[in-house]
Amino acid sequence: MARPRLTFQNWPAAVYAIGDVHGCIEQLSDLERLIAEDGLGIAGEKWLVTVGDYVDRGPDSAAVIERVMGPAPAGFRRFALAGNHEQMLSDFLDNPAANAGWLEEGGLETLHSYGIELDYPPLRSSEPIRQLLIDRFPAAHRALIDALPSYLSLPGWLFVHAGVRPGRSLASQTDEDLLWIRAPFLTSQLTGGFRVVHGHTPGREIVVTPSRIGLDTHCFRTGRLSAVRVTPDGRTSFLSVEGARSGWIG
Repeated sequence: MARPRLTFQNWPAAVYAIGDVHGCIEQLSDLERLIAEDGLGIAGEKWLVTVGDYVDRGPDSAAVIERVMGPAPAGFRRFALAGNHEQMLSDFLDNPAANAGWLEEGGLETLHSYGIELDYPPLRSSEPIRQLLIDRFPAAHRALIDALPSYLSLPGWLFVHAGVRPGRSLASQTDEDLLWIRAPFLTSQLTGGFRVVHGHTPGREIVVTPSRIGLDTHCFRTGRLSAVRVTPDGRTSFLSVEGARSGWIG
């Protein structure tokens, strides 16, 4: 089933987008506090957009999902988008034995955060695992993961996990493209008239080009979680937290 897609014609006062979290609840909490403080100086409704990959690899995926489900800071509206790791988790929950490869992509760390320990490899039978997941994995978390949209668009801007396939209209993009693509998106400027804000492809620094802004600063490895503030006039500012340090970075 295709994921929902969010299209808006009217901008809020500002959009703050956060890159891939991967279970790093401490950094997410710190960054949201910093964003909330910055938003106090902007009149009107602000939006907080997370571009996916809340789970896997980092220390506390369950806590990250719980926070993403929770209320936004005062004056903000929260939007959580899907990442490829949420899709892998959803597929695993549907059929653990058929999608056991997710465990090697950070899934074991995610299940551990829910108090689930698997004897892997191998998965000899999916039914006991399915029952374990039913017992331990909150239904509300599963409902959120399954309902996450694949993108949020505003005039001139697209917020998405991975990117878009160059030369295709937004309507013709598949969920696989939106959640998984790297090449040829990363080397193309054919983004359908949008400047794309995305995660998925990690690096030490935020990537800024005329056609895209890459926010994945590899938090579970570097400890650094990053965000961009976009205002309706197209101006951008960047924010990051890293351990005990935080602040604007340009």
